Amino acid sequence: MTERTLDLGALQALLDKARGLMVACVGDLMLDRYVYGEVSRISPEAPIPVLRARRQTAMPGAVGNVARNVAALGGRARLGGAAGPDAAGDELAALIDADPAIDSYVSRSAPLTTVKTRFVAAGQQLLRLDDEEGGAGQRLDSSVFEGASAILLSDYAKGVVDDALIAAALQAGAASGAPVVVDPKGRDFARYGAVDLIKPNASELAAATGLTVESDAAVETALTALMAATTAKALVVTRAGKGMSLMRRGEAVKHFPGRAREVFDVSGAGDTGLAALGLALGAGASLETAVEFAILASGVVVGKSGTAVVTPSELIEAEMSGHAALSSAKVTPVEDLVDQVEAWRRQGLRVGFTNGCFDILHRGHVAYLAQARSWCDRLVVALNTDASVRRLKGEGRPVNDLDSRAAVIGGLASVDRVTSFDAPTPLELIERLRPDVLIKGSDYTREGVVGGDLVESWGGEVRLADFKDGFSTTRTIEKMTESRA
Repeated sequence: MTERTLDLGALQALLDKARGLMVACVGDLMLDRYVYGEVSRISPEAPIPVLRARRQTAMPGAVGNVARNVAALGGRARLGGAAGPDAAGDELAALIDADPAIDSYVSRSAPLTTVKTRFVAAGQQLLRLDDEEGGAGQRLDSSVFEGASAILLSDYAKGVVDDALIAAALQAGAASGAPVVVDPKGRDFARYGAVDLIKPNASELAAATGLTVESDAAVETALTALMAATTAKALVVTRAGKGMSLMRRGEAVKHFPGRAREVFDVSGAGDTGLAALGLALGAGASLETAVEFAILASGVVVGKSGTAVVTPSELIEAEMSGHAALSSAKVTPVEDLVDQVEAWRRQGLRVGFTNGCFDILHRGHVAYLAQARSWCDRLVVALNTDASVRRLKGEGRPVNDLDSRAAVIGGLASVDRVTSFDAPTPLELIERLRPDVLIKGSDYTREGVVGGDLVESWGGEVRLADFKDGFSTTRTIEKMTESRA
């Protein structure tokens, strides 16, 4: 997997750059309507649930939802699409006009307004009703592209994204330097020309290439085939919980892991991803950063009901909670850790082990654990329990309880798992985990490392990591005491 470029600081900087950025969102437009209710019985007329409607909501869908997400993320959207001269078109126009961050370039010349009505009970969609007619030949005002920092084409195969529109978008992008990004449909992706980025989902990639996309290797093969069949500069495939995979022309595929989220409703998640990609690229971010931004935004929006949007504050909260969740996820009970270490070993990974109190984390600890991690593929840190620390260090220690110490140690990139032990030594834990490398500080000798002989007996090794001079928890506490005196 590709190393992350979007940490909390980079996210905040990107959101600042994206604020007020003009993005052209052009393509197929529709009205998304949701009917929410309760199901308590089956119809006597047919084996179908009876929905008692309680409330309805409506919002712009398809490219309209892309524009809503651009606006919600702090940008300004120019929305180009086609609606019909009907009541649904009036409702759609009113919803668009109600958002001050969306400028409407919507034509009312379509035969009718596309409406998708979803019937929902207990958080589950029971049925979707589509009322639509192709909008082929609908000519849009090309001034929608003027002054845009990014151009997004949302193709739902309703006819608006035709050859003329694609040509106009490419011409505008070439003139201004704005990246052109396409969310495609169909199998002929070559029709989009030399756009900067095409963003299919996994099923669309499979349909366009006739290849499977179940694994990273299969996705790489499919992206390579699709790249050869198009003139696009780059491709990114969205893979739901597996994240996204990016391929630039002439370069190897890069895989970006997804972020674990509780999925409530996937409606419109692709629109959110397109909006995030466009905003990030328009703000000057790299493709890699734009992909990570899109993964974060899409991950938040699937936790919401309906065709939803995501805000900057929600992204920052998700990024912060993601760090906390990652740290907590590393804290592992011994029974589970035994299975995890064995799984790593089956993968051919070299497992390291170290232990200690790690009461107040300081520079010496960070350097020590970084060096320990350099000697193995996965590093397990075993912490003394609070009672064990008191036995070793005396009353008043630890300063931080076990949960706090585990959370802090788990937050380090060099640490893969954190566990604890209450015995005087970690010998029993070492026997159960059977690490390949046993690491202690250079204040020990190899002969004095508890469990060292055991590790060497099964072919492992003992390594002594350097300690930074002048750094220790005891000395840190002394300095704190002196400063209060």
